[in-house]
Amino acid sequence: MTAELFQQITTHGAAVNLSSRAKFRLTGADRVRYLNGQATNDVRRAKSDQTLYACVTDVKGRIAADIFIHAQADSLLLDAEPDLREPLGMRLERYIVADDVELTDVTEEWQLWHVFGGSVDTPAFHPSLRSTRFGTAGFDLWLPASATAPTFDARPLLSEVDLETWRILQKVPRWPHELNIETFPPEAGLERSAMDFAKGCYIGQEVLSRIKTTGKMPREMIPFESDAVVNAGDELWHEKIVGKVTSVTQHPITSLTIGLAMIRQGTATDGLHVGSSKGPLIQRI
Repeated sequence: MTAELFQQITTHGAAVNLSSRAKFRLTGADRVRYLNGQATNDVRRAKSDQTLYACVTDVKGRIAADIFIHAQADSLLLDAEPDLREPLGMRLERYIVADDVELTDVTEEWQLWHVFGGSVDTPAFHPSLRSTRFGTAGFDLWLPASATAPTFDARPLLSEVDLETWRILQKVPRWPHELNIETFPPEAGLERSAMDFAKGCYIGQEVLSRIKTTGKMPREMIPFESDAVVNAGDELWHEKIVGKVTSVTQHPITSLTIGLAMIRQGTATDGLHVGSSKGPLIQRI
């Protein structure tokens, strides 16, 4: 990302084409009850004008997918990372037993766009869904696949590379870097955005409730900066190995390395080194 583009996003916001994301429709009388038993957030609160963020977890409470949900009159629509299209579809189908629910893959039927920043509080797009995907308030726009692609005035259309830079600068975890089958949602800081601890039972709920009660979990996500070159996958040391770097980018203004890492919970973040106990230092931000 160039410094000029960063300033443009800061001033005018940006637009993103997310049409490659996996998309599913749930229909049937039991759709809300069923999905509420699969997701970490309260699906009963899903609306037609706002997305609801949630995780789908396994029986051990680890993340199988993160999803955005919204409601229509006769269905629930959800979207997820493109790589999750097949495994998420299989995961959701597996638990439909005697429920009046039908799951349909509608990935190819819809375009999905997201705009954020700028004058996003008064969108010119209809219908639109309030959605905070990348650390900044924004809106989602679902359009039929055959529709003409929208235009976004002064907002630049971000490439995947530039979006990834913005995502890391905003400290937003992403599948499969920070969110994956080894991660509990609280480790990635998703308690407030993706979890409801009063909604009742769902797959993995017992483990996650225990983490909530005790405050204990194996790891935690931290954002950091460094004036050294740091790469995703690098080990982090504090006398011994305590974690690893999961995402990195270069700040377009300062040129510092900005990144996210998963480290052992309770590790002192002063004196974290990259690669060895004598490697370059990183600073938590």
